[in-house]
Amino acid sequence: MTSKKHQTDPAVGAEDRARLLAGTHHDPHSVLGAHPVPGGVAYRALRPGARSVTVASGPLRTELRDDGDGFFSGLLPPGAVPETSRLRVAYGDTVHETADAYRFLPTLGELDLHLIGEGRHEELWRALGAHVLVHQGVRGTRFAVWAPNARGVRVTGSFCCWDGTGTPMRSLGSSGVWELFVPGVGEGELYKFEITRPDGSGTQRADPLARRTEVPPATSSIVHVSHHVWQDEQWMAHRGDIPVHEAPFSVYEVHLPSWRPGATYRELADQLTSYVAEMGFTHVELMPVAEHPFGGSWGYQVTGFYAPTARLGTPDDFKYLVDRLHQAGIGVLMDWVPAHFPRDDWALAEFDGRPLYEHPDPLRAAHPDWGTLEFDLGRREVRNFLVANAVYWCEEFHVDGLRVDAVASMLYLDYSRDPGGWRPNEHGGRENLDAVAFLQEMNATVYRRCPGVVTIAEESTAWDGVTRPTHVQGPSGFGGLGFGLKWNMGWMHDSLQYMAHDPVHRAYHHGELTFSMVYAYSENYVLPISHDEVVHGKGSLVSKMPGDWWRRRADLRAYLAFMWAHPGKQLLFMGQEFAQGAEWSEAAGPDWWLLDPAYPAAPDHRGVRDLVRDLNACYRATPALWQRDTDPSGFEWITGDSASDNVLAFLRRDADGSPLLAVCHFSPVVRPDYLVGVPEDVPAWTETLNTDAERYGGSGVTNPDPLKPEPHGTHGRPAAVRLTLPPLAAVWLRPA
Repeated sequence: MTSKKHQTDPAVGAEDRARLLAGTHHDPHSVLGAHPVPGGVAYRALRPGARSVTVASGPLRTELRDDGDGFFSGLLPPGAVPETSRLRVAYGDTVHETADAYRFLPTLGELDLHLIGEGRHEELWRALGAHVLVHQGVRGTRFAVWAPNARGVRVTGSFCCWDGTGTPMRSLGSSGVWELFVPGVGEGELYKFEITRPDGSGTQRADPLARRTEVPPATSSIVHVSHHVWQDEQWMAHRGDIPVHEAPFSVYEVHLPSWRPGATYRELADQLTSYVAEMGFTHVELMPVAEHPFGGSWGYQVTGFYAPTARLGTPDDFKYLVDRLHQAGIGVLMDWVPAHFPRDDWALAEFDGRPLYEHPDPLRAAHPDWGTLEFDLGRREVRNFLVANAVYWCEEFHVDGLRVDAVASMLYLDYSRDPGGWRPNEHGGRENLDAVAFLQEMNATVYRRCPGVVTIAEESTAWDGVTRPTHVQGPSGFGGLGFGLKWNMGWMHDSLQYMAHDPVHRAYHHGELTFSMVYAYSENYVLPISHDEVVHGKGSLVSKMPGDWWRRRADLRAYLAFMWAHPGKQLLFMGQEFAQGAEWSEAAGPDWWLLDPAYPAAPDHRGVRDLVRDLNACYRATPALWQRDTDPSGFEWITGDSASDNVLAFLRRDADGSPLLAVCHFSPVVRPDYLVGVPEDVPAWTETLNTDAERYGGSGVTNPDPLKPEPHGTHGRPAAVRLTLPPLAAVWLRPA
């Protein structure tokens, strides 16, 4: 027979006690807090290190018995524990009074858990992570984390002296989500999750949905509350008025930590905004700003997918930077890295003791190039984590576009893998069907929720339909991936290879410049001269050009004007706009000293920078250069086969048919009286840009007077203009 004393003893039972101390209890709320028992209310608390615990209910005080190991218990009279009761916990000479975390109902509802289970919670960051809120009349922080393989989860942090024994979380059914509302915890507290793995061992992890982190190398998550008040209403209301394919789109790519080394987000809001506005770029593209432990990864090995890096300030500071750029009329693109993540043992790798975010198949999990892990894109919760993350940056930080990194590595199961090192898909093919479905879902969700946002694929193969709508099936049998734009890696490789040849040999490689027009309208393209082209021994853009310093700069100027006139949008990495000679270094950033008036060669570098500024100004003022970028009728060859002269000439036309004539000359000689065929309906042409102008550091060979067509044509045209072609230069002409 059970004794009366045992029936009424409020102490935690041996099994529950052992599980709570081991961090393996899935339902601590069923044990701790107030629970009716025969004869009264059993009150149980787990407060490691406490000298005493007292239940305070109005004027009544009931001190609980110390049961050892941090457990306290007491039997209170029936009805003696109202909702407003509090715990007075004495630690040494101090007394801390708070509501008891174990008297609160769950803060997540059935809809949240259902959507998480279905992998369809498009605002996942509002459900998981740490959120300061008022719950049942009490202010505190709700912690929630997805860890379905865990035997138990505890939240720990600065608010409990990093001892999570007293803050075990409860499992919310089959969702895999663990939750705890901790009264009194507020903004700025550090925290992590203590997870008991299936094998009984423990691991301490940063929050996968933390919205703020410590400055690396510290790794704790921080409870965050945003106080930023946006002032970019006009930008947000009108950014989608013109489809991006029909709008000017000239991008300055920036690595924020090194653009001005040591500058914060708020300092960059002044400096970067002013510079980009002066240079005339329409957008900045930020290399990944999500938190990452190793600065040498440039942000491409992410551990904090929902947190801007703390190296430069707080999340609100980053919002301030975006806000200021928007107020200046500058769009903000951000590199986004859903392909892989690093193996740091405090982050996502085997998060709850088993493969969770990564694929369980070792042949699918390990990324062969970067020593990282690939996401399990076939798992709906993982796919949800990433789709919601894309939406998060667009909605919470007003980002105008996501450039998705390493898409090719996601699309192919055999990417960088040797024979036998990969498994075919269910149809026996090399396509990663999970990645295809994920990218389609991500793009469709972002475009549906975020008007005016563009997604951009860094996809280096000839995958069919990268920028085709997801519902339109192509010859490969797949629907389009649904991106808005794609980096044209073929144009970049071919054109840079052409420019690397000495001009005397370029006639034999002319097709490297013209081939891009064979496929120019197969996708919606961006022409990228990115950070990847100016690191790892590749040299800076100007250093890729052959010859002496004068020729290199002339080649660079002509190449940039060719790039700006070619169908497609433009992207240029920082430092290349002023002909930096050295490779980019994330430790030093651009060589701004090259523009210092005290430096003898500064005029050479300022000349290139002035050209880029004028290219942007002329580009933005000339709809022919962007309005029909994705329409073949917006481009006409004048001559694409003048290989012996190293000359290209073509027309670009706007929606009304108004033309711009671009003539590119990649030979170091002056060609006077050079005939270029033109339409007969333009009475005269005037030079609007010449990269050989003296103000750019050129030799000053220009065509200052209007050029009237001659009646005898060339290049298959009924009329022709007689130009003087400058050496290694590009000339743009408009109807006079």
